[in-house]
Amino acid sequence: MKTTSAKTALPWGMALALILLAVLVLMPLVFILMESVKPDGRWNPLAPLNVIAQSDLSAVFVNSLLLGFWVVLGASLLALPMAFLTAKTELSRHRWLDVVLIIPFMTPPYIGSMGWMLFMERRGFLEQLLPSSEALTPYFFSLAGMVAIMSLHLYPFLYLILRNAMRRIGAGYEEAGAVYGGGFAYRFRRILMPLLLGSYAMGALLVFVKTIAEFGTPATFGRKIGYYVLTSEIHRFTSSWPIDFGKATALASVLLTTCLLFWYIQNVISRRYDYQTVGGKGARLVLMPLKGWKRALAWLYILLLLGASIGIPYFSVIVASLQKLRGDGLSAGNFTLAHYSKLLEPGSPGLDALLNSLWLALAAATIAMLIGLFLSLQIKRANRLGERLTDIFSLLPNTVPGIVTVVGLILLWNAPWMPVPLYNTYGMVVLTYVVLFLPYSVQYVKAAYGQIDGSLASASRVCGGTPWYTVRRVVLPLLVPGMLAGWMMTFTISIRELVASLLILPPSMKVSATYIFSQFEQGEVSMGMAMAVVSVGLTTVVLAIMNHLGADGK
Repeated sequence: MKTTSAKTALPWGMALALILLAVLVLMPLVFILMESVKPDGRWNPLAPLNVIAQSDLSAVFVNSLLLGFWVVLGASLLALPMAFLTAKTELSRHRWLDVVLIIPFMTPPYIGSMGWMLFMERRGFLEQLLPSSEALTPYFFSLAGMVAIMSLHLYPFLYLILRNAMRRIGAGYEEAGAVYGGGFAYRFRRILMPLLLGSYAMGALLVFVKTIAEFGTPATFGRKIGYYVLTSEIHRFTSSWPIDFGKATALASVLLTTCLLFWYIQNVISRRYDYQTVGGKGARLVLMPLKGWKRALAWLYILLLLGASIGIPYFSVIVASLQKLRGDGLSAGNFTLAHYSKLLEPGSPGLDALLNSLWLALAAATIAMLIGLFLSLQIKRANRLGERLTDIFSLLPNTVPGIVTVVGLILLWNAPWMPVPLYNTYGMVVLTYVVLFLPYSVQYVKAAYGQIDGSLASASRVCGGTPWYTVRRVVLPLLVPGMLAGWMMTFTISIRELVASLLILPPSMKVSATYIFSQFEQGEVSMGMAMAVVSVGLTTVVLAIMNHLGADGK
């Protein structure tokens, strides 16, 4: 009987997948590079560097690198002690810490930044609670304050990497050092730290890339203190008159090249300092007891960290949304729910923006889930080259800064020869969300597909099932948890996306993120913060519902 190998089946599917990824992901980046190296119609590979060197934009590039360096340092100082406490001490039994520590990373950075600004500004909440803190305000509204805000947002990313790496290091390594007389500080410096170097390098470089690619905090806090970086300047050149796509693409190509370079460095370092710490005998984990002042100091550090990264931003946002008059501060009787009523009033701009966010996120999440399902199926069926190409291209939006991808999409879909008039329409917004967050759907579905034993499909074929029947009745039901998880992540992030919405939305349309941004910039802080509370609360409810439906795989 003639059989067809799964690795060579449906070649048209792989061709369609590569064409789809080329149009959605690769061509926008190619357009940016082409535009940046041909500013006056002539080919010049050094044109982006010339544009930056011949203007004050070189300072912007240096600002981005400095910000990335300081945020890596700040995130490291926050994450390393926390990772040690939850991996090597008896505090690891408190599993709720792992959940709570993810909240800062899941909070939109522009909302966290606004919360800190409301707390630390003149006559802000800190001064109202502690009038003697007035002297701290000038010091906070500086580069140091910006670094602190971004470090508090990104440290959970580094924390998770370090915590997992520490848990894989068994107690035998440290005990061997203790047998030869090494104290705690010596064992930490000469045994634990070298074994963590590969994981730390990976996490630190990822934090660096995410920092220089971040838009929310530079657009809010950075603009207030006059500290401009690549992302904020790209936005200015593409959204403020006079529009200058030449400088925007030059900055975008430099930012893209820098991020890809650091991704490569991260891969090299990870391979160079990759140590095997888990053997066939397993790893014995001994938890360090914390007694007396050590236990009190550990909990004090945890409470201060949670207060700074979660408590202060959310306190400021919630209180600001409830205030009648900002000038009356925290006085009794100055709180009301009227802003929420006005926000959710039928026909109000706030409710229209929220509904726009909902249907755009629903459409983007559904389309991304279907495309992710198709791509994941092709990855598993492809030969090695097709699998690697599809995998790389589908994950590329997660590597490239979001603002770079958005500028590339504008150049591509606004081209004069483009037969589909998609630019400046709602469809363009959905397409942008799909491209930006496609990697989540692909990764979740691919992970679910990898857990399906091939014997299930073989059993279906033995019983006479056609390939389509096998996919529909065997494979797809088992992929539902991964599909729901990918849908959930895309929906959650789409509904809060700021930079794409600012650059892509039609002029008469607002979504929740742009509504928050515009209200905060125009001084209508209470309305903006009410929208922030509603948006965060809504996404939390969606996450809970999807987890209940099985997105957690249970």
